[in-house]
Amino acid sequence: MTPAAAGQAARAFAAPSARLVLEPLGQGLINDTYRVTEGRLRWVLQRINRQVFPDPAAVMANLRRLSDHARQARSGQPDDGWRLPEVIAARDGTDGYRDEAGEYWRALTFIDHAVSLPAIARPEQAEQVGRALGWFHGLVATLPVRDFHDTLPGFHVCPGYLQRFDAVLAAREDRADAPGLGSALAFVARRRMRAGILESGRDLGRLVERVIHGDPKLDNVLFDRHSGRAVSLVDLDTVKPGLLHYDLGDCCRSCCNVAGEGADASAAVFDRTTFRAILSGYLREAGASLGADDRDYLYDAIWLLPFELGLRFLTDHLAGDRYFKVRLPGQNLQRALIQFALVDSIEAQERELRALIASLAP
Repeated sequence: MTPAAAGQAARAFAAPSARLVLEPLGQGLINDTYRVTEGRLRWVLQRINRQVFPDPAAVMANLRRLSDHARQARSGQPDDGWRLPEVIAARDGTDGYRDEAGEYWRALTFIDHAVSLPAIARPEQAEQVGRALGWFHGLVATLPVRDFHDTLPGFHVCPGYLQRFDAVLAAREDRADAPGLGSALAFVARRRMRAGILESGRDLGRLVERVIHGDPKLDNVLFDRHSGRAVSLVDLDTVKPGLLHYDLGDCCRSCCNVAGEGADASAAVFDRTTFRAILSGYLREAGASLGADDRDYLYDAIWLLPFELGLRFLTDHLAGDRYFKVRLPGQNLQRALIQFALVDSIEAQERELRALIASLAP
């Protein structure tokens, strides 16, 4: 996406004569994001990736519903410091702008004095991440699931990703094996029977759909740069109906690999101290959200989500890197191997992790 296209889109939301300065913001793998400075104002401009989100209007309808709900929840209440990005309408009154090339853009408020963290450095930060996710789940707990569009049908439904993987693998014409590909394929083959564990819980009625964030990775938690307190969850395109376990599992997947998601697979370890802090923080904010059945599936969630993401990275590698952005050939395969190493680490600690969960969420 060219800077000129972003500048033109920004004009749809800004005052007609304003001088605008655009800077790339964040390192997301899906959307193009810019911080816009308009005089003394700063706000966020994003291009919604239509290949990932084919119905941007539905994404914006969800975001508008959430934005309005958050504003109403704060009305008349003491300021607790939590914030969500709010939708900024375009000058024509709509919530988005479609450019000449058909790309869809939207504008959001900028959470000032806040930063994201590249990795968890100490348990206090992990606890703040858990509190942020718990706060979000508490905020949306009263929102009816039926009011939200399913903007990503099948998102986090691992059996569907497994079917896609099988189809791509069967149709693959290039049989050259990149380093690590054979071990990645064998890893999936040995664990594929567990891919439906959360969906089985849903089918049995033990797990129920609620409004979820969908992508609560560490990059999407903002911390106050002065106090170090978590103040926001951003990147709300994936807000939709789903299982709380998707959020909890993905949050722990992202945060508990203390070597970071860009590290070598040999360094990927699931850190129990970080996990304890995240779950403790979450339960402080949203402990009432988890019933007995929910708690029973927590270990399965933290196991499944890195397996799922690794499977998605591996599938994209086999398909020619069509979904996740890459800088180098083979990057999606390396990303898959990191996630699978994290799964290995979780499996090696299963007894300890289950005991930890039982002690914190009795």
